[in-house]
Amino acid sequence: MHSTNYIVGFVAIMTTVVAIVLTALFLGLKERSDQNAAIFNKRAILSAVKDQLGDQDPKYMGDQEVLDVFSNQIQQISLDMSGAEVSTADIEALGYKGGQAEHIDMKKEKKKPEGERVLPLYVFDTGSDKIYIISVRGNGLWDEIWGNIALGSDLNTIVGAAFDHQGETPGLGAEIKDNPSFPNMFKGKKIYDENGKYHSVIGVKGGTTKEDFHKVDVISGATVTSDGVTEMMVRGVKYYEPYFNKIQSK
Repeated sequence: MHSTNYIVGFVAIMTTVVAIVLTALFLGLKERSDQNAAIFNKRAILSAVKDQLGDQDPKYMGDQEVLDVFSNQIQQISLDMSGAEVSTADIEALGYKGGQAEHIDMKKEKKKPEGERVLPLYVFDTGSDKIYIISVRGNGLWDEIWGNIALGSDLNTIVGAAFDHQGETPGLGAEIKDNPSFPNMFKGKKIYDENGKYHSVIGVKGGTTKEDFHKVDVISGATVTSDGVTEMMVRGVKYYEPYFNKIQSK
Protein backbone atom coordinates (compact mmCIF):
# COMPACT_ATOMS: atom_id res chain seq x y z
CA MET A 1 0.00 0.00 0.00
CA HIS A 2 1.26 3.46 -0.88
CA SER A 3 1.34 6.09 1.80
CA THR A 4 -1.03 9.04 1.80
CA ASN A 5 1.85 11.41 1.06
CA TYR A 6 2.82 9.32 -1.97
CA ILE A 7 -0.72 9.35 -3.34
CA VAL A 8 -1.11 13.10 -2.78
CA GLY A 9 2.25 13.76 -4.41
CA PHE A 10 1.44 11.53 -7.39
CA VAL A 11 -1.92 13.26 -7.95
CA ALA A 12 -0.28 16.69 -7.69
CA ILE A 13 2.37 15.74 -10.26
CA MET A 14 -0.19 14.29 -12.70
CA THR A 15 -2.42 17.34 -12.30
CA THR A 16 0.50 19.63 -13.09
CA VAL A 17 1.50 17.56 -16.14
CA VAL A 18 -2.06 17.53 -17.49
CA ALA A 19 -2.40 21.28 -16.91
CA ILE A 20 0.85 21.94 -18.79
CA VAL A 21 -0.22 19.72 -21.70
CA LEU A 22 -3.66 21.36 -21.93
CA THR A 23 -2.14 24.84 -21.79
CA ALA A 24 0.31 23.94 -24.54
CA LEU A 25 -2.51 22.58 -26.71
CA PHE A 26 -4.61 25.69 -26.12
CA LEU A 27 -1.79 28.05 -27.01
CA GLY A 28 -0.80 25.95 -29.99
CA LEU A 29 -4.33 25.89 -31.41
CA LYS A 30 -5.36 29.42 -30.47
CA GLU A 31 -3.56 31.09 -33.37
CA ARG A 32 -5.25 28.81 -35.87
CA SER A 33 -8.59 29.25 -34.13
CA ASP A 34 -8.23 33.04 -34.30
CA GLN A 35 -7.36 32.83 -38.00
CA ASN A 36 -10.44 30.71 -38.69
CA ALA A 37 -12.64 33.16 -36.78
CA ALA A 38 -11.20 36.08 -38.75
CA ILE A 39 -11.87 34.37 -42.08
CA PHE A 40 -15.40 33.47 -40.97
CA ASN A 41 -16.03 37.14 -40.17
CA LYS A 42 -14.63 38.30 -43.51
CA ARG A 43 -16.74 35.72 -45.35
CA ALA A 44 -19.86 37.02 -43.57
CA ILE A 45 -19.04 40.61 -44.55
CA LEU A 46 -18.46 39.67 -48.19
CA SER A 47 -21.78 37.80 -48.23
CA ALA A 48 -23.49 41.20 -48.28
CA VAL A 49 -21.90 41.95 -51.67
CA LYS A 50 -21.98 38.50 -53.21
CA ASP A 51 -23.89 39.83 -56.25
CA GLN A 52 -20.98 42.17 -56.96
CA LEU A 53 -18.47 39.30 -56.79
CA GLY A 54 -19.74 37.63 -59.94
CA ASP A 55 -19.45 33.87 -59.66
CA GLN A 56 -17.41 34.13 -56.44
CA ASP A 57 -20.01 33.26 -53.83
CA PRO A 58 -18.26 33.82 -50.46
CA LYS A 59 -19.99 30.71 -49.12
CA TYR A 60 -17.95 28.55 -51.48
CA MET A 61 -14.77 30.61 -51.78
CA GLY A 62 -11.56 29.17 -50.39
CA ASP A 63 -9.98 30.82 -47.38
CA GLN A 64 -7.23 32.41 -49.42
CA GLU A 65 -9.74 33.75 -51.95
CA VAL A 66 -11.65 35.42 -49.12
CA LEU A 67 -8.43 36.94 -47.78
CA ASP A 68 -7.40 38.15 -51.24
CA VAL A 69 -10.71 39.89 -51.96
CA PHE A 70 -10.73 41.47 -48.52
CA SER A 71 -7.13 42.64 -48.92
CA ASN A 72 -7.47 43.97 -52.46
CA GLN A 73 -10.99 45.40 -52.57
CA ILE A 74 -11.99 46.30 -49.02
CA GLN A 75 -11.04 49.46 -47.16
CA GLN A 76 -11.65 49.23 -43.42
CA ILE A 77 -12.75 52.30 -41.47
CA SER A 78 -13.51 52.56 -37.76
CA LEU A 79 -15.94 55.23 -36.59
CA ASP A 80 -17.15 56.77 -33.36
CA MET A 81 -20.78 57.70 -32.90
CA SER A 82 -20.22 61.25 -34.14
CA GLY A 83 -19.08 59.92 -37.49
CA ALA A 84 -15.41 60.68 -36.91
CA GLU A 85 -12.81 58.15 -38.00
CA VAL A 86 -10.99 56.40 -35.15
CA SER A 87 -7.30 55.57 -35.49
CA THR A 88 -5.82 52.09 -35.33
CA ALA A 89 -4.04 53.01 -32.10
CA ASP A 90 -7.27 54.16 -30.47
CA ILE A 91 -9.08 50.99 -31.51
CA GLU A 92 -6.26 48.91 -30.04
CA ALA A 93 -6.48 50.99 -26.85
CA LEU A 94 -10.06 49.76 -26.53
CA GLY A 95 -8.71 46.21 -26.34
CA TYR A 96 -9.10 45.21 -29.99
CA LYS A 97 -5.77 43.75 -31.03
CA GLY A 98 -4.98 44.64 -34.62
CA GLY A 99 -6.91 47.89 -34.49
CA GLN A 100 -8.88 47.40 -37.70
CA ALA A 101 -12.63 47.60 -38.23
CA GLU A 102 -12.79 43.80 -38.51
CA HIS A 103 -11.45 43.49 -34.96
CA ILE A 104 -14.31 45.46 -33.40
CA ASP A 105 -16.57 43.18 -31.39
CA MET A 106 -20.11 44.40 -32.02
CA LYS A 107 -21.45 42.23 -29.21
CA LYS A 108 -19.13 43.98 -26.78
CA GLU A 109 -19.90 47.41 -28.22
CA LYS A 110 -23.64 46.80 -27.90
CA LYS A 111 -23.23 46.62 -24.12
CA LYS A 112 -21.72 50.11 -23.94
CA PRO A 113 -23.68 53.36 -23.69
CA GLU A 114 -24.50 54.40 -27.27
CA GLY A 115 -22.32 57.48 -27.19
CA GLU A 116 -19.21 55.45 -26.31
CA ARG A 117 -19.47 52.85 -29.05
CA VAL A 118 -17.26 52.39 -32.10
CA LEU A 119 -18.51 51.05 -35.42
CA PRO A 120 -16.92 49.07 -38.25
CA LEU A 121 -17.37 50.20 -41.85
CA TYR A 122 -16.16 48.39 -44.95
CA VAL A 123 -15.86 50.14 -48.31
CA PHE A 124 -15.93 47.62 -51.16
CA ASP A 125 -14.33 48.78 -54.41
CA THR A 126 -15.95 47.09 -57.41
CA GLY A 127 -13.54 48.77 -59.81
CA SER A 128 -16.19 51.16 -61.07
CA ASP A 129 -18.07 52.02 -57.91
CA LYS A 130 -17.94 51.91 -54.13
CA ILE A 131 -20.27 50.00 -51.86
CA TYR A 132 -20.52 50.71 -48.14
CA ILE A 133 -21.01 47.71 -45.86
CA ILE A 134 -22.30 48.51 -42.39
CA SER A 135 -22.86 46.21 -39.40
CA VAL A 136 -26.04 46.12 -37.33
CA ARG A 137 -26.87 44.12 -34.22
CA GLY A 138 -30.06 43.50 -32.25
CA ASN A 139 -32.07 40.93 -30.33
CA GLY A 140 -34.04 37.97 -31.59
CA LEU A 141 -36.30 35.59 -29.69
CA TRP A 142 -33.60 33.62 -27.86
CA ASP A 143 -30.40 35.61 -28.29
CA GLU A 144 -28.73 38.27 -30.39
CA ILE A 145 -29.11 38.65 -34.14
CA TRP A 146 -26.93 40.68 -36.50
CA GLY A 147 -26.35 41.57 -40.10
CA ASN A 148 -24.15 43.22 -42.70
CA ILE A 149 -25.97 45.67 -44.95
CA ALA A 150 -24.46 46.88 -48.23
CA LEU A 151 -25.42 50.36 -49.44
CA GLY A 152 -24.77 51.62 -52.94
CA SER A 153 -22.72 54.72 -53.67
CA ASP A 154 -25.85 56.85 -53.23
CA LEU A 155 -25.76 55.81 -49.54
CA ASN A 156 -29.47 55.13 -49.80
CA THR A 157 -30.14 52.00 -51.83
CA ILE A 158 -29.52 48.58 -50.29
CA VAL A 159 -27.66 46.40 -52.79
CA GLY A 160 -27.16 43.38 -50.54
CA ALA A 161 -27.70 42.01 -47.06
CA ALA A 162 -26.65 39.04 -44.96
CA PHE A 163 -28.00 38.09 -41.54
CA ASP A 164 -26.99 35.69 -38.79
CA HIS A 165 -28.09 34.72 -35.30
CA GLN A 166 -26.94 33.11 -32.08
CA GLY A 167 -29.80 30.72 -31.38
CA GLU A 168 -33.03 31.35 -33.29
CA THR A 169 -35.42 28.47 -33.93
CA PRO A 170 -34.70 26.39 -37.08
CA GLY A 171 -37.48 26.81 -39.62
CA LEU A 172 -38.67 30.00 -37.94
CA GLY A 173 -36.36 32.79 -36.73
CA ALA A 174 -33.31 31.02 -38.15
CA GLU A 175 -34.73 31.71 -41.61
CA ILE A 176 -33.07 35.13 -41.51
CA LYS A 177 -29.88 33.22 -42.31
CA ASP A 178 -31.01 29.88 -43.72
CA ASN A 179 -33.54 31.13 -46.28
CA PRO A 180 -31.86 33.19 -49.07
CA SER A 181 -35.18 34.80 -49.96
CA PHE A 182 -35.19 36.77 -46.70
CA PRO A 183 -32.01 38.85 -47.22
CA ASN A 184 -32.85 39.08 -50.93
CA MET A 185 -36.01 41.04 -50.05
CA PHE A 186 -33.82 43.90 -48.84
CA LYS A 187 -32.18 44.48 -52.22
CA GLY A 188 -33.43 47.67 -53.82
CA LYS A 189 -34.97 48.97 -50.61
CA LYS A 190 -34.24 52.53 -49.54
CA ILE A 191 -32.97 54.09 -46.33
CA TYR A 192 -34.45 57.52 -47.08
CA ASP A 193 -37.82 58.45 -48.57
CA GLU A 194 -38.35 60.71 -51.58
CA ASN A 195 -38.12 63.78 -49.33
CA GLY A 196 -34.78 62.75 -47.89
CA LYS A 197 -36.26 61.72 -44.54
CA TYR A 198 -34.65 58.77 -42.77
CA HIS A 199 -36.93 55.75 -42.77
CA SER A 200 -34.85 52.56 -43.13
CA VAL A 201 -36.61 49.22 -43.70
CA ILE A 202 -39.28 47.57 -41.58
CA GLY A 203 -40.95 44.17 -41.61
CA VAL A 204 -44.71 44.03 -42.21
CA LYS A 205 -47.38 41.38 -42.46
CA GLY A 206 -49.63 40.93 -45.43
CA GLY A 207 -47.22 41.11 -48.35
CA THR A 208 -45.27 43.90 -50.00
CA THR A 209 -44.53 45.07 -53.53
CA LYS A 210 -41.44 46.36 -55.32
CA GLU A 211 -42.85 49.85 -54.86
CA ASP A 212 -42.68 49.44 -51.07
CA PHE A 213 -39.14 50.76 -50.78
CA HIS A 214 -39.15 50.64 -46.97
CA LYS A 215 -40.94 47.35 -46.29
CA VAL A 216 -40.18 43.62 -46.40
CA ASP A 217 -42.35 40.65 -45.49
CA VAL A 218 -41.92 39.28 -41.98
CA ILE A 219 -41.10 35.63 -41.43
CA SER A 220 -44.28 33.68 -40.76
CA GLY A 221 -44.34 32.37 -37.20
CA ALA A 222 -41.26 34.35 -36.15
CA THR A 223 -42.73 37.64 -35.02
CA VAL A 224 -40.16 38.38 -32.32
CA THR A 225 -37.19 37.71 -34.62
CA SER A 226 -38.75 39.77 -37.41
CA ASP A 227 -39.38 42.63 -35.00
CA GLY A 228 -35.74 42.34 -33.93
CA VAL A 229 -34.59 42.72 -37.53
CA THR A 230 -36.80 45.80 -37.94
CA GLU A 231 -35.48 47.33 -34.74
CA MET A 232 -31.82 46.84 -35.61
CA MET A 233 -32.36 48.10 -39.16
CA VAL A 234 -34.01 51.30 -37.96
CA ARG A 235 -31.60 51.91 -35.08
CA GLY A 236 -28.38 50.34 -36.35
CA VAL A 237 -28.31 51.85 -39.83
CA LYS A 238 -28.89 55.33 -38.42
CA TYR A 239 -25.72 55.03 -36.34
CA TYR A 240 -23.78 55.51 -39.58
CA GLU A 241 -25.72 58.58 -40.69
CA PRO A 242 -23.28 61.14 -39.19
CA TYR A 243 -20.39 59.69 -41.22
CA PHE A 244 -22.42 59.45 -44.41
CA ASN A 245 -23.53 63.07 -44.00
CA LYS A 246 -19.88 64.10 -43.70
CA ILE A 247 -18.68 62.37 -46.83
CA GLN A 248 -21.70 63.56 -48.84
CA SER A 249 -20.98 67.16 -47.87
CA LYS A 250 -17.41 67.02 -49.17
